Amino acid sequence: MQRKITAMTVLIADDDADDRMFLEQAMRQNGYTQSIEFVENGEQLMEYLRQEGRYNEQNAPWPNLLILDLNMPRKNGFQALSEIKDDPKLRRLPVIVMTTSSTDEDVIKTYNLGVNSFVTKPFNFNRLVEIIGALKTYWMDTVKLP
Repeated sequence: MQRKITAMTVLIADDDADDRMFLEQAMRQNGYTQSIEFVENGEQLMEYLRQEGRYNEQNAPWPNLLILDLNMPRKNGFQALSEIKDDPKLRRLPVIVMTTSSTDEDVIKTYNLGVNSFVTKPFNFNRLVEIIGALKTYWMDTVKLP
């Protein structure tokens, strides 16, 4: 599956509507003007990435970066991450876990599954803006993505 990437797209997989809204606002405050797409659980995430069900080439642009919450219904972030990294068509997608968890067990488990970065969600919006700014600088302005 070779997809043509025409513009930068960030996909956010998070079941919490407030967290999705805050992430989008933090990205916009950091000058990110391109596409942000959302899914609300791990099943939707995998359908989006595989362009199955309601998702297709027109409404599911290939993401350059995935921000993944671990605690989601129907298929959690660990399960989705495992599927992504086990699939040769998806495994190059850079994945940032952003979750409320900060346990060493979750950090180790996600890195063992192949995550690219693990970030604990801050409880302060200003801190979220700072973190998103650092992520944007690194992942969108500095590194060359596949």
